[in-house]
Amino acid sequence: MADRVESVVNLYLGDCLPILRALEPESMDAVITDPPYSSGGAFRGDRMDSTSNKYQNSEQAGHLYAEFNGDNKDQRAWAYWCYLWLSECYRVMRDATPILMFTDWRQLPTATDLLQSAGFVWRGIVAWDKTEAARPQPGRFRNQCEYIVWGSKGPFYIARPVPVLPGVYRHLVRMDDKWHITGKPTPLLEDLVRIVEPGGHILDPFMGSGTTGVACIRQGYSFSGIELMNEHFTIAKNRIERAIKPQEQEAMWRLN
Repeated sequence: MADRVESVVNLYLGDCLPILRALEPESMDAVITDPPYSSGGAFRGDRMDSTSNKYQNSEQAGHLYAEFNGDNKDQRAWAYWCYLWLSECYRVMRDATPILMFTDWRQLPTATDLLQSAGFVWRGIVAWDKTEAARPQPGRFRNQCEYIVWGSKGPFYIARPVPVLPGVYRHLVRMDDKWHITGKPTPLLEDLVRIVEPGGHILDPFMGSGTTGVACIRQGYSFSGIELMNEHFTIAKNRIERAIKPQEQEAMWRLN
């Protein structure tokens, strides 16, 4: 069964740009990723703060997860950097395949421009409703949503073996399913990967704690993930291995 696992999952530790440049052209059926937003805080001093201070609500929560890099860029630097890796994603994707990129309200306008500047056709925005548990602020509207900007490499045919999917997903961030400061719920990613045709190979250049990979394994997709931080890479590898084991057992049962 080892050969089967190796053919399903490829994990890379390092900076995504040189790794993306080494991947074969037109080898991926989708990109689904959650890059650093570089948007926490209203001023440069706020952005330069640690990720635990920017994205955690209490001192206790700030020590639960490892810090991550790449979240301190100003707007122009962030835009240029995103253009670089999005352009490489365009190169490695097959024609007529989807790309999904998480963002927040601050970076949403820039993210939609960047997707198009890299060559993709912008198809729309999906809202993730984080429920009423998200960041209450008295006297203000609650920042209850994050967003998935999505598009395609070239045409995106309606006659695909994929159902009609919602434009809004409501998922609570549960502590027993959170492995990263900005980690997304696994059920949310399991919903999102269904935009990809069955059996496709999905790439995540900012793998983090591996949630996209876990969702891919559970839903029957192959997965390639890239992660810069060693601690997060280890968490992702362990989580994906745990997700693979039931798949191995099911395959062995069928063989018997």
